[in-house]
Amino acid sequence: MSGETLVGAVNRALGRALADDPDVLLFGEDVGVNGGVFRATEGLLARYGAERVRDTPLSEAVLSGLAVGLAAQGFRPVAEIQFMGFAYPALDQLANHASRLRTRTRGRLTCPMVLRTPYGGGIKAPEHHSESTEALFAHIPGLRVVVPSSPARAYGLLLAAIRDPDPVVFLEPKRLYRARREEVADDGAALPLDRCFTLRSGGDVTLVSWGAMTVETLEAADRLAEEGVAAEVLDVATLHPIDRETIHASVARTGRCVIVHEAPLSGGVGAEIAAGLSGEGLWSLLAPVERVAGWDTVMPYPRLEHHYLPSVERIVAAARRTLAYT
Repeated sequence: MSGETLVGAVNRALGRALADDPDVLLFGEDVGVNGGVFRATEGLLARYGAERVRDTPLSEAVLSGLAVGLAAQGFRPVAEIQFMGFAYPALDQLANHASRLRTRTRGRLTCPMVLRTPYGGGIKAPEHHSESTEALFAHIPGLRVVVPSSPARAYGLLLAAIRDPDPVVFLEPKRLYRARREEVADDGAALPLDRCFTLRSGGDVTLVSWGAMTVETLEAADRLAEEGVAAEVLDVATLHPIDRETIHASVARTGRCVIVHEAPLSGGVGAEIAAGLSGEGLWSLLAPVERVAGWDTVMPYPRLEHHYLPSVERIVAAARRTLAYT
């Protein structure tokens, strides 16, 4: 089978960044000898050596603090946390130091670090391995939060994140790691941060999503097309700051919006998008904004996982509700 997987694209981007910039350093738990728990860093230790690809102790607080210190001294560290559920000890360094360094020093220092972590459900993993608490990071001023939804976007967005002068939390939807393949040119070309990607054009309803849920969202658009409904599908990609302009322009054309994410409904990034539409795009709306999300519960164990994740049927039903307003 030709083409590259999402996890393979991450590996390519990391290798390209290491090759292009001697200040790029890669470290984390088991990223060196074992190549990472999902093999995203496989082969990089052999190619670039232990001075640039290094295993760390099992301490997320240590590796996040190390990243902040290295970034403040001009390096471009890329730290990996094995699962999002283990990232909470790193919040101290991210909220109190990484996100504030530019402001605290009045621009004298920046913090060009990337914190990578696999996140989300769908692979029947145990507790703490399937969480989607993206809104925690998106609420911190000074942090970018980026989520790729395809191999090509993973490659281009990760390169952009590594080259950015400020800290980026890069969330990799592990359900998509090996779900599909596409051609990815290892040409070093970055994709723009802070921009939505239009995955499908349409004039009847706007479907907004990101990460792994773009798969179900695109399938829902196909289902709606069978009913004669042309859905426009947007991949938000950068959860903070959000590209409101693209979203609002799309909804101005369609008059209807359904926001889809697997994180819990309450306090989610989808609520922020909906609030922006009600405040700035109210006169464009022909129907209330719908949100289709995970439930306000802990991600269940594997047997119930499919009941938690938004389904194509739930997305289609939400779109139909918006279309019922005439």
